Amino acid sequence: MFTLIDKLLNKVTMYRLVLYYLLFLLGVAVLLSTFGMLPYNPLAIVFSAIFLTVVSWLTNKIFSRVWSVPTNVESVYITALILALIIAPARSLNDLSFLAWAAVWAMASKYILAVRKKHLFNPAAFAVALTALTLNQSANWWIATLSLAPFVLVGGLLITRKIRRFDMVFSLIGFALVSILGMKIFEGGDALAAFGKIFINTPILFFAFIMFTEPLTTPPTRGLRILYGALTGFLFAPWVHIGSIYSTPEIALLCGNMFAYLVSPKDKLVLKLKVIVPVAQDVYDFVFEKTDRFAFHPGQYLEWTLGHPHPDNRGNRRYFTIASAPTEKEIRIGIKFYNDPSSFKDALGSLNQGETIVASQLAGDFILPNDPNKKLAFIAGGIGVTPFRSMIKYLADMGERRSIVLFYANKSAQDIAYVDVFNDAARRVGVRTVYTITDKNAIPRGWNGETGYIDKAMIAKEIPDFRERIFYISGPHAMVENYYSVLRTMGIPRRQIRTDYFPGF
Repeated sequence: MFTLIDKLLNKVTMYRLVLYYLLFLLGVAVLLSTFGMLPYNPLAIVFSAIFLTVVSWLTNKIFSRVWSVPTNVESVYITALILALIIAPARSLNDLSFLAWAAVWAMASKYILAVRKKHLFNPAAFAVALTALTLNQSANWWIATLSLAPFVLVGGLLITRKIRRFDMVFSLIGFALVSILGMKIFEGGDALAAFGKIFINTPILFFAFIMFTEPLTTPPTRGLRILYGALTGFLFAPWVHIGSIYSTPEIALLCGNMFAYLVSPKDKLVLKLKVIVPVAQDVYDFVFEKTDRFAFHPGQYLEWTLGHPHPDNRGNRRYFTIASAPTEKEIRIGIKFYNDPSSFKDALGSLNQGETIVASQLAGDFILPNDPNKKLAFIAGGIGVTPFRSMIKYLADMGERRSIVLFYANKSAQDIAYVDVFNDAARRVGVRTVYTITDKNAIPRGWNGETGYIDKAMIAKEIPDFRERIFYISGPHAMVENYYSVLRTMGIPRRQIRTDYFPGF
């Protein structure tokens, strides 16, 4: 069942999935209101959502032109729909002015409250917090009702599965529960009744699944994300206050965003294309000019945004591992082109020298261990080799010898990329690469590598000390899951297996 769900989720990007989810929630809300299950006029819900979307789009368009920053329309729509679900539908002109004010400041915060073109706060949270201070009107979080809770929960779980952030979300919910129930017990109240009300009468589910998981205001590594959840969850409790100012969901999130900013990379890069280099059959390296201040660990990834007309259902954002090493003078990503490519890849392939793309949200735990004495084994399938190119190139440039064996599987010899990098690393620092061709009909004459898929026998043959090694797996999701299972059946503990994953894969 989960395999089928994952296949369906992989057909859309994270941002497009969130957009569809929010539209679905609005549709359910309109239907429930029509039958009197929500205290709002269904036409008012629709009108408010459209009004917020139009104001947000216009405001974002103006700011993007003034600041000369590429815009992401999906992000605009998502923020507008979030506001539509947490601010009560308009019933008067005064309500409309409130909605307009919130939409304007949500968009403005992305540009005004930004450092190096990266915004600091969740736009919707900042907008409703500011309106509470300036207009004495705030969000009523009307999405938090019993009738909508099942839909919020199911869709939220799908999104969290898509982005693989259950640890962060559970940290938030867990600390919020401990904080709220702890105070209830301290006051002598009914903790069991309070437990049920938290999920029905508070916006914790919508807050956790949608607003809290926004990638651009999330820390880059797992440990920091758990701390981010713990801090935000603790502050989510309504009893937390400083003087007469009591915490609200939006204030809790803004505090969490500030923590994330302090512990995260600050850059949002506008990169110029330098050259496109073919590296294998239908595989190209896109090489961009590198800014001096940009630093990263080999194996980390960036979110890449490329505005283009008529984006398909996968949108205009992607996550790509940085294929270059920190020691190189440029940033490169390796891209595999298939038949009938997405609109994003079409636009990427059409870039000319000097044209730009936006890269941000540096993140990822798929990096080399600090201890150079750890024995490692890399397993790569196809274009999943890019993080290993970054790691191995870095070690070769630094002259750092480590016990590493790379298993690299491709359908044919023409699909093998970065042979020059791996051969150079073999000479300079002793990294060994085991090439294997999976299509036995595509084996060239004189081939002296392996054939067939990487399996237990191949691993045991090439690295008899496999139980002593930390395994890194990178490639298509199904391949990663398969090799994870293979390693587990070989007796490799979970703590010795690292898998490459980034949101929206």
